[in-house]
Amino acid sequence: MGAAVARRLTADGHEVLTRGRADLDLRDAAATGAYLKDVRPDAVVLAAAKVGGIMANSTYPVQFLEENLQIQLSVIGGAHAAGVGRLLFLGSSCIYPKLAPQPIREDALLTGPLEPTNEAYALAKIAGIVQVQSYRKQYGASYISAMPTNLYGPGDNFDLESSHVLPALIRRFHEAAAEGRDEVTLWGSGTPRREFLHVDDLAAACAVLLSDYDGDEPVNIGCGEDLTIRELAETVAEVTGFRGRLAWDTSKPDGTPRKLLDVGRLTSLGWKPGIPLRDGIASTYKWWREQS
Repeated sequence: MGAAVARRLTADGHEVLTRGRADLDLRDAAATGAYLKDVRPDAVVLAAAKVGGIMANSTYPVQFLEENLQIQLSVIGGAHAAGVGRLLFLGSSCIYPKLAPQPIREDALLTGPLEPTNEAYALAKIAGIVQVQSYRKQYGASYISAMPTNLYGPGDNFDLESSHVLPALIRRFHEAAAEGRDEVTLWGSGTPRREFLHVDDLAAACAVLLSDYDGDEPVNIGCGEDLTIRELAETVAEVTGFRGRLAWDTSKPDGTPRKLLDVGRLTSLGWKPGIPLRDGIASTYKWWREQS
């Protein structure tokens, strides 16, 4: 996500400064604050986070809660202390209740229980929204927040233990095809519905928000269309050349039954996605094979 935003803003003519984990630990408030005071950027896009799929979130809730809180406190507080005039905090659609009405509007936040498998991560991101709103209220800061749907694209994490569903499917089907296997077993029932957005479309949305939005409420970023995990798996299998059977382990959790975002607030600003899902999966698969 961060790399895509950097590419887009650079292409738009902005000077973009980025720091990787090896250069700056954003969990370290003192180091982060010192860096921001040194470079004094005009704007900050907070795209960094500890993220993962159902397995990672279920196994390491402490890390998903604490590390995301640390990052947000360091960067948002440090930006204010450094006099940064503009900030965009990128959260997650996981903030919404498990059984929120579909498509999910921004005002569904805190109206019901969260999905248990990623509750710790979701609470950290909700805290980030409140932190942004608090800086706006108390200091008049021009800070905003946006909640992306499931993202994919070049630079994604393809580790089977910690990745999200789409890159995990790409890797699993690629390996199964290469090994000549005739079956792949996937978690859950395949019936949950999910929405997927290419990171380059996300980056274009961020550019629009930084330019044209300055409201208190978070803004959803999605494509406005969803599909079942089974349909997604079938598409990935076709792209990667796997021709075997799909089996489903229903003893494993499905997660939220459906998660489709209402993107009316964003589209009213003139943005719309431009990369069809199958094309995006194919280009992401090509990118991953070139890196492997």
